[in-house]
Amino acid sequence: MKKTILLSAMFLGTLAFAQQTPVLGGDKDAHGCIGSAGYTYSQIKKDCVRTFEQKIKLKEVATKGDYIAAVIFSKDKKNAEVFVKDGENRSIILTRAGKAKVWKKDGYVLTPYKKNGFQLKKDNVVIYQ
Repeated sequence: MKKTILLSAMFLGTLAFAQQTPVLGGDKDAHGCIGSAGYTYSQIKKDCVRTFEQKIKLKEVATKGDYIAAVIFSKDKKNAEVFVKDGENRSIILTRAGKAKVWKKDGYVLTPYKKNGFQLKKDNVVIYQ
């Protein structure tokens, strides 16, 4: 009888503890991306991505690189998705007009910089490079 009561108490205790412990990966957003694992939704890739794993990364100028912006291009290079810390939706889609090598939207301008880099300006002030 004592064994049954002890086992029942242990079972109920673990059940109560399990309900209070948050489930890892239980923070999916509307697109199914798990933020706690570093994932965010990319409008261009139509998939969850880790911005810190992207090939093109830009360092914030004002903080000497404390913040990183990631850039993802569409296959045809007409659109560039830029993930910045002050983006309302975590990313901004910039568009290239014609064959120019400049992508723009709402005061943001992405241009080639140096040999293989890029520079992002906001209202004609360099914020990432």
